[in-house]
Amino acid sequence: MPSIARFKALAAISARQPRTTIEDRRPYSRRYAEQTFSLAEAQKRLPRAVFEAFRETCRSGHPLDPAIAPMVAHGMKEWAIDEGATHFSHWFQPLTGITAEKHESFLTFEDGGVIERFDARELVQSEPDASSFPSGGLRNTFEARGYTAWDPGTPAFLVANPNGKTLSIPSVYLSYTGQTLDEKTPLLRSNEAINRAARRLLHLLGRTEVKRVVCTVGAEQEFFLVDRALFDLRPDLVTCGRTVFGAPAPKGQELEDQYFGSIKERILAMLVDAEHQLVALGIPVKTRHNEVAPAQYECAFLYEVANVAADHNQIILESLRRTAARHDLAFLSHEKPFRGINGSGKHNNWSMATDQGENLLEPGRSPSANLQFLLFLLATVSAVHHHGGMLRASVASAGNDHRLGANEAPPAIMSVFLGEDLMALLDQIETGEDTPDQRHSTIESGVSNLPAIARDTTDRNRTSPFAFTGNKFEFRAVGASASISFPNCVVNTAVAQSLDRISDRIERAMQANGLTPMQAATQVLPELITECRPALFNGDNYSAAWHEEAVRRGLALDPNTPQALRHLVSPGTRELFESYRVLSGAELESRQRVRLEDYCLRILIEARISLEMARTGVIPAGVTYLQQLAETAHQVGRAGMQAKHLRELTGAVAGALERTQEALADLEREIEQTQSQGDQQIRADWTSSRVIPVMERLRQGVDTLETLVDDDLWPYPKYRELLFCV
Repeated sequence: MPSIARFKALAAISARQPRTTIEDRRPYSRRYAEQTFSLAEAQKRLPRAVFEAFRETCRSGHPLDPAIAPMVAHGMKEWAIDEGATHFSHWFQPLTGITAEKHESFLTFEDGGVIERFDARELVQSEPDASSFPSGGLRNTFEARGYTAWDPGTPAFLVANPNGKTLSIPSVYLSYTGQTLDEKTPLLRSNEAINRAARRLLHLLGRTEVKRVVCTVGAEQEFFLVDRALFDLRPDLVTCGRTVFGAPAPKGQELEDQYFGSIKERILAMLVDAEHQLVALGIPVKTRHNEVAPAQYECAFLYEVANVAADHNQIILESLRRTAARHDLAFLSHEKPFRGINGSGKHNNWSMATDQGENLLEPGRSPSANLQFLLFLLATVSAVHHHGGMLRASVASAGNDHRLGANEAPPAIMSVFLGEDLMALLDQIETGEDTPDQRHSTIESGVSNLPAIARDTTDRNRTSPFAFTGNKFEFRAVGASASISFPNCVVNTAVAQSLDRISDRIERAMQANGLTPMQAATQVLPELITECRPALFNGDNYSAAWHEEAVRRGLALDPNTPQALRHLVSPGTRELFESYRVLSGAELESRQRVRLEDYCLRILIEARISLEMARTGVIPAGVTYLQQLAETAHQVGRAGMQAKHLRELTGAVAGALERTQEALADLEREIEQTQSQGDQQIRADWTSSRVIPVMERLRQGVDTLETLVDDDLWPYPKYRELLFCV
């Protein structure tokens, strides 16, 4: 019986021990980036003049000079082979949301023999098949040509496996016609857009020494880890990454004893193993800890330039998944793998920095520095105000729909939290009235041997989707499984537009009134505050009152993905992305189609696995138990006993079975009807409004049966086992 496999898995878990896999005990600082073709490694392998040109390429984001490409390719090949690599691969991010790679051997035939060769053409460009990746209509199925091109901004790295290594070359992915088929190219374009707009404003303010502005990102990655044996017995987890059924465990996260608690030895062994790999790949690991939900964890990483952070986050996901398997664990990056407890996000900490090392969202020490800070702060707030719907669309997915607005995840309404001190300052600027300056206040600990603690300029608001946290904005709505490329592309492009609009206003004020740039900027500030105030909210984003207020303010309310994705093709979105040459109208439409199709397919896969699990596992277990109850009731009745509670239990099981079978039949019909709907938008709306509610009815019946049926008969691991048996 299926339950026997479940009990065997539980027995195996009790015998598992933490695995010791690490032999290299050197400090992280000595191992950092040693599995990457870093600038330090390049300096050893390249002639001085070639290295200096290569270094400038990596730092500036400009294309590699064809004159030095052969020497760079040779140096990279020699390093990779010395490290044990036999193959190379252009590693890219298609619109699937995950990464793609095609391995090619260094071997080539020459003069009747075999040698290892890696020329400039192979380094700079490759040609994977473009017909099988999602394109949203940009490419026909029979049009297979697509190109990957090396992005020198992220160092090439080695991916190790038990039998060797592969040289991975971070790349962009374009169609034969030059249209983007990946997540990374628009992010790179948006980096350039914000660089131009930010430098324009800074130069206007007299900061002509600034030659480049970059966006920096530090992503906090949340995830779940469950035992592999239990995972393998859950078809829904294996197929969908989340549980479509599951009654709540007697204990969830109510006691809050998981958060920041002692990490279990077996989990810690796996996390340390992953960290060792990530450090060698040049990924700046910083923190690890238990998250709020049982079996939930988080790793956080230091700030990097946005496109490097996006590449590294994809590597992190793959590394955690592979490492978990080696420790007999399953890595779950789905936004809501378990109902009733916290889901997993990817808190995207975003800021801007100059080539002088200055954080543009850091309050300054002088009036001019603080004026600059306020302009860049309000540019970001204005971006959220004008393009909140697009920000919502950038994080929209079937998985994230389960998470947004539940537990500690922010709701699907895009607003900005600044904290009391900054809001008071903005009120003062807007109205001209004085308010107390609280920036340098302290928090008294009340303990005699502890010093006073400096108070940050803001508290934290965990319900806000876009919160200022001292020197950065935390975009908390990004889902755990998502690539951070597109959300950051949207933020960058929207902020670039806001910065240009601010520069336009300052220039107009200077010309109209003969003001200096600083005077004009000071005059512009109150207008900016008034305009973007609808997006500012410091309160509880979960409250019903805020949802009503958001409607009055005209903010976009898009509770599900099909509604949210309409913003991808709105006139304002098209104008924004086309004017900054980040995405064309056709490319925006393609992304809407790809995401709508992904949404429908994922929901239908979940619906089909629900049918299978209910029909082949749940209903047989329920029928068997019902037969046992009926036989027992008959025997008790023959003995002359009333058996009132037994009859009630029999009726409850029979009723739950009936409701489950009715929902199962309805779900089959809805799945069939979904296939006959019109275009992708209509099909997605149908899936959201018709299929999901029936899936919910089926789940209610199944979850009720789980609480009634004899535990020995239940075929699938339960929440209490998945969440606590590690």
